[in-house]
Amino acid sequence: MTALNHTGFSHTVFRLLGIPGLEDQHMWISIPFFISHVTSLLGNGLLICIILTKHSLHQPMYLFLCMLAGADIVLSTCTVPQALAIFWFHAGEISLDRCITQLFFIHSTFIFESGILLVMAFDRYIAICYPLRYTTILTNSLIGKIGVTIFLRSYGIIVPIIFLVKRLTFCRSNIIPYPCCQHISLAKYSCNDIRVNIWYGVFVIMSTVTLDVMLVFISYMLILNAVFRMPSQDARHKALNTCGSHVCVIILFYGPGIFSVLTERFGRHISPHIHILLANVCLLAPPMLNPIIYGVKTKQIRDQVTHVLFPKVT
Repeated sequence: MTALNHTGFSHTVFRLLGIPGLEDQHMWISIPFFISHVTSLLGNGLLICIILTKHSLHQPMYLFLCMLAGADIVLSTCTVPQALAIFWFHAGEISLDRCITQLFFIHSTFIFESGILLVMAFDRYIAICYPLRYTTILTNSLIGKIGVTIFLRSYGIIVPIIFLVKRLTFCRSNIIPYPCCQHISLAKYSCNDIRVNIWYGVFVIMSTVTLDVMLVFISYMLILNAVFRMPSQDARHKALNTCGSHVCVIILFYGPGIFSVLTERFGRHISPHIHILLANVCLLAPPMLNPIIYGVKTKQIRDQVTHVLFPKVT
């Protein structure tokens, strides 16, 4: 390997293994992957179509939900087809450029979803604390600007990672024990010093997802403070009910990621394939379950979905 490094050798093709240690179970593991992808495409696609075509749903909360659904489709499409190709056809070979492209869209879309969840918390705060000024504060113009800002933040902050990875020489193993490419999981196979990659990765997480979690928490503390000051119990129940779907999605989005980080940090005795499965839950569960949660818990969306799927019944 040292000789290869001296000659400037660098791998340009890598092989993704899927879930190492569970190769004989790949066909069974592919079933939830496939179901999650189909559910994500159909559920989020239906959600987007309904929100865009129904004028009554052209409200801030539903427009933000439309952005979240679009991000869910991108996140699922970035990860699941590659994993299914490994599970079904053992087609784990991927070029370095494709690998970098995949990790770029995975990380940036994940950050985009985190930003949308933060904005949706802000939306609930305005709706509950300033209901009479809700439509004047969250205008369509402001919603568009917020969407563009979140997009630029999410994708712009990941662009440097492309150059940080491109500068590396991959003279070590080209076997990656994951079903998809991610920044550090790829960088650690370099024979260069990757401290810049590690520290920039920490900066990205702290300045985006971690900050978003803190601001979401603050938003809900303010919301709860306002709710418990309401004189009517019915008003309190109605206010909390409007937050139910968003709280479920927040737990679903951040919960598996936090649990995965904790098990990786403190669960040294846990098998590596368990860590990989937990990491994939973070990518699979939200795109599949988000439209189901909003479809079940939001009456306006539930009524529109029923009207589209069962027009004679309605």
